[in-house]
Order: sequence, then structure tokens, then C-alpha cells
Amino acid sequence: MSKFNALVLNRDDDENLSHAVEQLDESELPAEGEVLIAVEYSTVNYKDGLCFAGQRGLVKIYPHIPGIDFAGEVISSEDDRYSAGDKVILTGWRVGEIWWGGFAQRAKVKADWLVPLPKGLTTRDAMSVGTAGLTAMLSILTLEDRGLQKGDGEILLTGAGGGVGSIATALLASMGHEVTAMTGRPDIATYLTGLGATNIIARSELEEETGRPLESARWAGCIDAVGGKILARVLTQMKPNATVAAVGNAGGNSLATTVIPFLLRGVGLIGIDSASCPYERRVQAWARIASDLPIDKLNDAVTVVGLADVPGHCADILKGRIQGRVLVDVNS
Repeated sequence: MSKFNALVLNRDDDENLSHAVEQLDESELPAEGEVLIAVEYSTVNYKDGLCFAGQRGLVKIYPHIPGIDFAGEVISSEDDRYSAGDKVILTGWRVGEIWWGGFAQRAKVKADWLVPLPKGLTTRDAMSVGTAGLTAMLSILTLEDRGLQKGDGEILLTGAGGGVGSIATALLASMGHEVTAMTGRPDIATYLTGLGATNIIARSELEEETGRPLESARWAGCIDAVGGKILARVLTQMKPNATVAAVGNAGGNSLATTVIPFLLRGVGLIGIDSASCPYERRVQAWARIASDLPIDKLNDAVTVVGLADVPGHCADILKGRIQGRVLVDVNS
């Protein structure tokens, strides 16, 4: 099949954006790609929403196919690491931004950006997890690298209702950790406890600025998707030598804090970059996802849509209306 369906984003001379599901030819795919893939599933991520909203600095050339991650089967490869029939995953590397992405039945990308689908996962499973799940697992690996063990105490997840928080909740709970989920949406408390959260706290509990450089030490680790004032407050409540893995900035880019938590408690603050994570670390993270994530728990957290439905969900994710994961079946 040389023809395929794709969700194509366009911008006209007056800077107006438009989108439509179109039929393209494989010859139109990027010539620099080494591996041709029959995409099976993609997902809707926050960055996809920004692309459809016309966020400057992301998409530079139109027409464009968004979709920052996908999973599928290799059709052909110019690289010896992959052969026809291999199942693969792609996340990051600015695919879906400056490189055509996964909202299409075909993709052609560099071999260095792929990882083999680990045993125990299907392509649907992999995209039920996607970039959000990879980021969650990379965060957990970072906490473990810094010494986190089962029984150390509460692990705080901020912005727990989003993709990273949902999957991190399920992962940490399955590993035997005590998970405290912070959310600004009290209506999703049942959803989070169903994923394994032990405690639910309201966002308002951490929004207030106390001005104190240290508070009572409570958290044995934290995966923070919010940043801003909440991250500053969380740092004052970390246990000695505990670590915060920073994965998002939904609450702002600024961080008004002091060096006291770092100097007196040895607190660590480490950013998680899933977009250009080294190959070996990505393979390690996906292997742990395959072994540690209770995929069945995600069933209620996944909404499956077709290509034509993607733009509406991209608008919703920017408004905080998405709960869990939106899975894109590119063949439906």
C-alpha cells in the first residue's frame, strides 16, 4: 500500500490553521528517515495540543503531521538493527513537531529514535502508556537511583490526574509504595484510588506560601508535574536525602525557593527529559513498564479515538479536561 491516511495540519499565508484527514503517498514521507513503519497506535499529548493551537517554536514547516509518539510494525529498514515485521516504539526526538509524527498510518524516522517493543506489551499497550508512561518510569528510576526503597514513606504525585500522574500512580502502587496523589479535581478521587493511590490531597493544601524555608519532613519522594509555587512548597517538605523528579510546569516556570532544603536535608531536584533520553535508558524504562505496570488497571483510564477525533481532544488537553490517556487508533 503506497497510499495512507494522515491527519494533516496546515497554516495559510494569513496564519490561519486548518486540519483534515487526507490521503498521502509514501513517497511524500521524509527522505531522511531510515525506517518505514506501519503505525498502529498513537496518543494525544499536551505538546500535540500546542501544535494544533499554533504554538510558536514547535511546528516550523507546513503541511505537517503531528503526533509525538507512536507504535507499529516495521515495513522496511535501511538500518541493520530493524527488519520487516519488527514491532517498535517511538517517543520524543521532536517527532510530531519538526518531523512528521504519528497521526498517520505511515511514518518514516531515524533508527536511532526507535526502541523494540518489549515482550509482554502490545503496540496498543505501549501507546496506552506512551510518552507519559515513559516519563513516569524514568522518574521512578531516578528516585530509585537516589536510594528510594519500598517502605521509605509517602511518595507525592502532583497533577496526579494527568497522563504521567495516572501511570506513575499505578506503577508505584504495584511496586508497594504508599502513593499520595495531589489533584485540583476532587471529582477524580475515586479514579485515582482505583489506580492505587493511598491518599488524596487537594491542590489547595500545597498552594499556600508559608515563607518558611523548611517544614515538617513528609515526602520520601515526589514526581512533580506542576512546578511553580507548589514545587517550591513541596521542596520544604521533603525528607532528608529525598528527591523530586520534575516533569512539568503546568503551574508556571518560575521557582521561588531557597537553598535551605538542599543544604540542610540533601534534597535532590532532578529534571526528567524523556524526549532525548539515551537508548539504553529508554530500553531499561520500557522493560520495567512491561514487568511492573498492571496494564489492566489502565483500561478505565484510556479513551480510544480515531484520527478525525484527535483535534477536539487536543483542544481539551490544553484546557485540563483530559483524564488519563487518549489512545489514537490510526486505522479507525
